[in-house]
Amino acid sequence: MGKTIVEKILSDKSGRDLKAGDIALVKVDLCYVQDGTGPLTFVQWEKLKKVANPQKTIIFIDHASPSPRKELSNDHATLRKIARRYNLILSDVGEGVCHQVAAESFISPGEVVVGADSHTCMGGALSAFATGMGSTDVAVAIAYGKNWFRVPETIKFEVEGEFNDGVFSKDLILHIIGKIGSNGATYKAMEFSGETIENMEVEDRMVLTNMSVEAGAKTGVVASDEKTRKYLKKQGRGKSYREIKSDEDAKFHTTIKIDVSSLSPMVALPHHVDNVKPVEECKGVKIDQVFVGTCTNGRIGDLKIVAEILKGERVNRDTRLIVTPASRKVYLQALKEGTIETLIEAGAVVTSPGCGACVGVHSGVLADGERCLSTQNRNFKGRMGNPNSFIFLASPATAAATAIEGKIADPREYI
Repeated sequence: MGKTIVEKILSDKSGRDLKAGDIALVKVDLCYVQDGTGPLTFVQWEKLKKVANPQKTIIFIDHASPSPRKELSNDHATLRKIARRYNLILSDVGEGVCHQVAAESFISPGEVVVGADSHTCMGGALSAFATGMGSTDVAVAIAYGKNWFRVPETIKFEVEGEFNDGVFSKDLILHIIGKIGSNGATYKAMEFSGETIENMEVEDRMVLTNMSVEAGAKTGVVASDEKTRKYLKKQGRGKSYREIKSDEDAKFHTTIKIDVSSLSPMVALPHHVDNVKPVEECKGVKIDQVFVGTCTNGRIGDLKIVAEILKGERVNRDTRLIVTPASRKVYLQALKEGTIETLIEAGAVVTSPGCGACVGVHSGVLADGERCLSTQNRNFKGRMGNPNSFIFLASPATAAATAIEGKIADPREYI
């Protein structure tokens, strides 16, 4: 019997012939934490006080970046001290969101990656087994370079058809989550395949794998191919490419077929990611703030889409537009190409690379009763810092159209 992508990777890293349902001790190639989870990780790690691979252990300061409070500043100081003392990699304020920087500079096909953050699964777009774990589990992985895993069953999504103008990978993953529910893939791997996925650039695939956890998945994965090779080469890491794909006779838990040719722009309504509706059913809802950024949709392609729609337009006077590039690389490219200038001319506020408003710590906390349409991955009550506010999720294109109109708008009218 053939193997799925995750069965292949975990078999390779355990030295055993594994299949879905097996439990094994597996070598971990890359560990990382961020400033929200890092302090607890290292409290647990103090009981072990060893690092298996310092140059494959990363501390990211991205959630409260720069720090808005003295308590968080003290946490940052502690994390910096640990990084210096044990020769760990430190990605400090302004470098960007952990998952984006990890994809740009560290994750390679076939690796096992663990992070103390649920959206670590984004790394599966590079055909890695990447998953979020609790702080204690990550502390163990940092210390010993290995951890226990149960090999997840894989749900295969065969995606065919061509996106219509104004429809993007964010609309696809919102559609999928709306279809299977927020627990529809609990402790499964979601493998994205088919002609539509093959035609996607790696950065668009990242949107799919990033939000796999919103359906309860352990990870999301895509087979590596020439698009993967091209992406790694662009990042200066072409030699780390290897081909990994599921075997033709691999056994999948379920196969779900999707045709995107009739897909509309989608919106997830408060307060659940699977509360998804086509934009036609949401148009006209007043929006106080639009947020473009995060590990889900803060890449250069996302910023370009927003800038193209906003060029020659102005943000509605009753709506705020906040844009946060996902990494320093993205920010610099957007500056050089004039994308940032277009956004600012249209009335956007551009903040330094990091998680920004997504986590509700700073840079865009909502007032009571306010509504935000965001390109992030979660719209739980209180996610953006105020449980009395409302978060809608959508693509960068829908966000741009909404910023112009001050209410949820259909991006197809602007593209």
